[in-house]
Amino acid sequence: MTAEYKVHGDVAVITLMNPPVNGLGLSTRVGITNGLEQANNDAAVKAIVITGGGKAFSGGADIKEFGSPKALQEPNLLSVIRACENSAKPVVAAVHSVAMGGGLELALGCHYRIAAPGTTIALPEVKLGLIPGAGGTQRLPRVIGVEAALNLIVSGESIKSEMLAMLPGQKLWDAMAQSADSLAEEALALARKVAAQHADGSPLPLVRNLPCKHPHGDAYFQFTRNMVKGMAKNLPAPLKCVEAVEAATKKKFEDGMAFEREIFINLMWTPECRSLRHIFVADRAASKIPDVPEDTPKREIKSVAVIGAGTMGGGISMNFLNAGIPVKILEMKQDALDRGISTIRKNYEAQVKKGKLKQEKYDERMALLSTTLSYDDIGQADLVIEAVFEEMGVKEAVFKQLDKVMKPGAILASNTSTLDVNKIASFTARPQDVVGMHFFSPANVMKLLEVVRGEKTAKDVLATVMAIGKKIKKTAVVSGVCDGFIGNRMIEQYSRQAGFLIEEGCTPAQVDKAVEKFGFAMGPFRMGDLAGNDIGWAIRKRRYTEKPNLKYSKTADLLCELGRFGQKTGAGWYDYQAGKRDAIPSKLVEDMIAKHRTDLGITPRKISDEEIVQRLVFSLVNEACHILEEGIASKASDIDMVYITGYGFPFWRGGPMLYADTLGLFNVAESMKRFAKNPLDDAAFWQPAPLLARLVAEGKTFN
Repeated sequence: MTAEYKVHGDVAVITLMNPPVNGLGLSTRVGITNGLEQANNDAAVKAIVITGGGKAFSGGADIKEFGSPKALQEPNLLSVIRACENSAKPVVAAVHSVAMGGGLELALGCHYRIAAPGTTIALPEVKLGLIPGAGGTQRLPRVIGVEAALNLIVSGESIKSEMLAMLPGQKLWDAMAQSADSLAEEALALARKVAAQHADGSPLPLVRNLPCKHPHGDAYFQFTRNMVKGMAKNLPAPLKCVEAVEAATKKKFEDGMAFEREIFINLMWTPECRSLRHIFVADRAASKIPDVPEDTPKREIKSVAVIGAGTMGGGISMNFLNAGIPVKILEMKQDALDRGISTIRKNYEAQVKKGKLKQEKYDERMALLSTTLSYDDIGQADLVIEAVFEEMGVKEAVFKQLDKVMKPGAILASNTSTLDVNKIASFTARPQDVVGMHFFSPANVMKLLEVVRGEKTAKDVLATVMAIGKKIKKTAVVSGVCDGFIGNRMIEQYSRQAGFLIEEGCTPAQVDKAVEKFGFAMGPFRMGDLAGNDIGWAIRKRRYTEKPNLKYSKTADLLCELGRFGQKTGAGWYDYQAGKRDAIPSKLVEDMIAKHRTDLGITPRKISDEEIVQRLVFSLVNEACHILEEGIASKASDIDMVYITGYGFPFWRGGPMLYADTLGLFNVAESMKRFAKNPLDDAAFWQPAPLLARLVAEGKTFN
């Protein structure tokens, strides 16, 4: 049982004991109902307090039980709340630290509530593609008013308990404790007070009996629906939140509850909900490395050095400054330093201007930044990250220097996006301290951090870098060493397919529109123009010598030969107007492609959006299977996290691997076999990877 029962004089206290956040799993729910029964059967007990042990009142449903029989097993949360309501003795919720989701719903089912200041309150279910499912949509509007409740439920955002206490006419808190420390005593006092008030047998107050109305009912809900519809785009849950709260104002309480439940169960089975739940779990699972125990000691990172003040170096530095960690940037020339610092300043000033950053915060961060032109000045840093030109000779010179000047135990990291981290480590006498930290551009915005584990990278280095990733608010995913690691190795196949599609009959705009309609932030050709087509060109030139048999469309090379590198040159796959980022389809490019088709003897065909999306997405899936087989990634969910946080894959589809699961792996493999028969495509690539073939044969999925 994960709930403790103790009697303090005439008050029974039920304390939830399910760390870290007292999730309301089955054993906790049984513990609460047993405690309520025991207290009601004990004549000496006059009132009951429910509170949470440790660092939370309750964070809500136990995520580990999602989708399992335990989640619905009796007593489910609805039954627990009903048991609180039906208690013959007053039940007081003593709320502290965190009361979210089911935790808040449990408190709303108690007769009285007292809260410690600073408690985080939320109904965040919408972020998992759901609505509150244990009365949150029906009870919360009754205690804080319809509008305040609906804002909280639709956004899923949190608010502090004292802010809610200020709402006029609120009935959520019967009392606010002086502090978190005095909450337990004050809750006992409140319990004794209300027990005395009801000693005459007068009925106990129930939230369900409170009125729930909006003065402009229909008009308000219609307005809200229109607004939410525009914001929710591909997610069904926010609109359903509005419907459920509207039901609270129009239906009898029990009918409103039944309506909420029906919506909740229906949403549970939507692909969007499955995707959001998958991301929630995958995000947490990414930090777990199979052979690195959680209790691995970590090195202390008190200061960071960054080599290179260019776009990447500046963006990387900002992450650490934002987290309050001092950064020293090293450059070879003063003017390069000045340019880099000026860019950092501009980025922060833009945030100040928009009201996203307070002036004093900006001053604090800039005060943590220092610069140097000498390697001798960075030797004491605990972590050094190189962000220099992507060329092995340049990396070699840097790491040999670092090996000389850095103190023992310092972590030496490379921001390389494709190069061999083992080779980089071999330039030092301390390969155990070398790791890849591949930030994505712009590094101060993008969430993804690929942590590249070399053959000799020490476990404590890995554990430290994963923890630092968390500290600077990145989603850190471990990758083994291979060309392109996880993300760029897969995107190469995606880009190859995009090239074949335009050879066979598509325009760049058609390919981009099809995948953007599917939900990608940007299609492959707009992405190429933004990143710079010359980068891909450099990689392909390397490939032509390394893998002469690998088949590519030559269209991208022809584009680069025209000097059309993308937005930075004002022309790429698209034309651009000075100072604007709008991609304008280019007649010149379309003519270039048409001539190339004629040269190859290809008659263009009409290609459906469905084929475009499948070839692009399934190329990611097939390459990912090879990555998993080779042990470059440890689990399919890591690959999903890479693509959602680094490559603009639509989050409501859960990443390429979950999307393949949703479609059915048999169907995915059959499509691949069909693409293999296309003489203009790469038949060898489309052989389903052994892992995929095996999962299909066994009727299993990636996740």
